[in-house]
Amino acid sequence: MKSEKGFSLIEVLVSLAILAMIGVAFLSGLATSYRATLIADEHTTAQNLAGNQMEYVKSQCYAASYEAQIPDEYHGYSATINVEPLYNEDGIQKITVTIEHDNKVVTTLEGHKVNRDKQEPGGI
Repeated sequence: MKSEKGFSLIEVLVSLAILAMIGVAFLSGLATSYRATLIADEHTTAQNLAGNQMEYVKSQCYAASYEAQIPDEYHGYSATINVEPLYNEDGIQKITVTIEHDNKVVTTLEGHKVNRDKQEPGGI
């Protein structure tokens, strides 16, 4: 018998199977990382939009309702601003800004607005 050098067919197939399993695990990790990045980007964008909407509401004159202002470059995002009077006589409102992306709620931000005209001198 000759002592042949090289790899047998079984050795090659086993090494290819191991290489394929490593490749599948690597690609699965990349896909998961990509999805996580998209979700993080969506949440960050929604939080920034919610903060901007809250600042917009606070800069407006005291009113019973406010209209959301989403810039055109944020395709698929929408905002809803709910106003709930906490104390009618005191002029305090609870403002809730809800940001949706592709009809899915991403984030909600709550804050308060005070009617400066209703405050008494020396008050809050």
